[in-house]
Amino acid sequence: MNNNNRKFKPSYWHNPGARPLTPLTLGQVIDLAAEQWGDKEAVVSLYQGQRFTFREARDKADEVAAGLLQLGLNPGDRLAIWGPNSIEWYICRLAAARGGFIAVQLDPAYQAPQLMFSLNKAEVKAIISSEFYKTNSCYEILRTVIPELDSCPESGVKLQAAKVPTLETLILMGDKQYRGAYRLSDVMASAKPEFLQKIKDLQTLIQPDEGCSIQFSSGTTGTPKGVLLSHHNVVNTIYSWFSDKKIGFHNSKMPAITQFCHASGCQGVIFTGLGNGNTCLIPAPVFEPRKMLEAIIQEKCNTVLGTPALYVDMIAAAREHGLKPTSLQAALCGGAPCSLQLFEDIKKVLNVKNVILGYGMTEAVAIFLPVPDGPKDHTIVGRVAPHTEVKVVNKEGRMVPMGTPGQLCVRGYSVMLGYWNDEEKTREYMGRDGWAKTGDEFVLEEGGWGRIVGRIKDVIIRIGDKIFPAEMEDFFMEHPDVMEVEVLGVPDPRVGEEICVYLRVREEANLTEDDIRNYCKDKIPEYRVPRYIRFVKKFERTVIGKIQKFRLLEQLKKELGLPD
Repeated sequence: MNNNNRKFKPSYWHNPGARPLTPLTLGQVIDLAAEQWGDKEAVVSLYQGQRFTFREARDKADEVAAGLLQLGLNPGDRLAIWGPNSIEWYICRLAAARGGFIAVQLDPAYQAPQLMFSLNKAEVKAIISSEFYKTNSCYEILRTVIPELDSCPESGVKLQAAKVPTLETLILMGDKQYRGAYRLSDVMASAKPEFLQKIKDLQTLIQPDEGCSIQFSSGTTGTPKGVLLSHHNVVNTIYSWFSDKKIGFHNSKMPAITQFCHASGCQGVIFTGLGNGNTCLIPAPVFEPRKMLEAIIQEKCNTVLGTPALYVDMIAAAREHGLKPTSLQAALCGGAPCSLQLFEDIKKVLNVKNVILGYGMTEAVAIFLPVPDGPKDHTIVGRVAPHTEVKVVNKEGRMVPMGTPGQLCVRGYSVMLGYWNDEEKTREYMGRDGWAKTGDEFVLEEGGWGRIVGRIKDVIIRIGDKIFPAEMEDFFMEHPDVMEVEVLGVPDPRVGEEICVYLRVREEANLTEDDIRNYCKDKIPEYRVPRYIRFVKKFERTVIGKIQKFRLLEQLKKELGLPD
């Protein structure tokens, strides 16, 4: 073996974990929570004025699940839950777990085309819907997808929907009676003792490797795909998250900042709460920065979990309204790169003792997890999760040397079962060897620490120079008047790609394009100064606050007259 081979250390890390994986199902986790923390509050909805203990939450979920069995649902059937954060959403998600139904967690912002696509893609048999999302009537959207509702009787019936042929049952969460729909309260009240007993019996029959949820990917880069997760995926994820008690996420009170339909809202708040004795706090149906801060202060929340964009809004609200929490012990930030400025602002403005970073995705929620005694570096997104393997590879799929950028691949319990009804996309994402390709450019460091560089597809190549948007975004975030920034590449026939920066700045700042160019002068190479500079009042976001970069690119191409 030559000296070069001896020096080469591949970018690979395996964390075997200190505790074994568990074969529990989500329904069994709910039972354990009811036994261990029975009279402690499991969920508190401030805007609805309702509070349920762990035992009450389990029992109400069983009523919903039993009522669904009576309506003809069977374990393995797809049950869609559609609406903003509410105590009903929480209970219905627990009910899906208890009944062995696969919960299809839908974005509450969906309009008729997205709703119809998702219902058909997942072959949904029943949907439980809220009455409203913001100013939208969910029922009116449902009437577009199911026009047969107009000829239905006043109460619930078995549907025959031409546009969604698998859909048989519609349930509304409110008190109002709608044509063709059951009321959730009536479904619960109708639960017969023999069906309640069936739900209890199911807890020893449902298998951990069976599907438990379909979550549609966040759609920052195009059409969402239905990610199928198993009980084994989710249960072991919730016991892995915050497994180190030094972080302070045990027996805590955590507000729901993101929507429940997303992994951070469902796994990160609802089910992690059940596994660790945390109280789930629902300040409002949708994220409102001021209400969120007021709820954190009122309820003395000690932990919080959110994306960078949502923290930016909370920091702005805290400054504007003079709100400063005093109880926050830990804040987890994930879902997108966190700039150094934001990292420091979370600590100072929100008065958080410990800001920690993590990394995962809808297809594999837990990949790098926060470690309290890890490096104090905002670019480090944690350490490889227990029972997880990662490697960093080049374009040919070969491992690069430790400390060298490349695509991150992951293998382990948290990787999804696959994309629902999409074998081709599943094969693209993960091979027969189980390695899943994240699409993210990463650097793996000794000790299993991960450093995210950016999305591989987002890398800008200008006259052969590789420019990572995350690095540029960090640079612009150092400007005192910049609140948010998004950098992307624009096709150019001469140089390959030009750089465009979108900036959201403080209202009182009257920044111009020349101001931004002057800011760049003598700080970055001239060829990295953006050719296109755009200012926005707000960014179009996904349900968890991620900026939809592909929308920005579509808009800019149209403005510049470039082909799609």
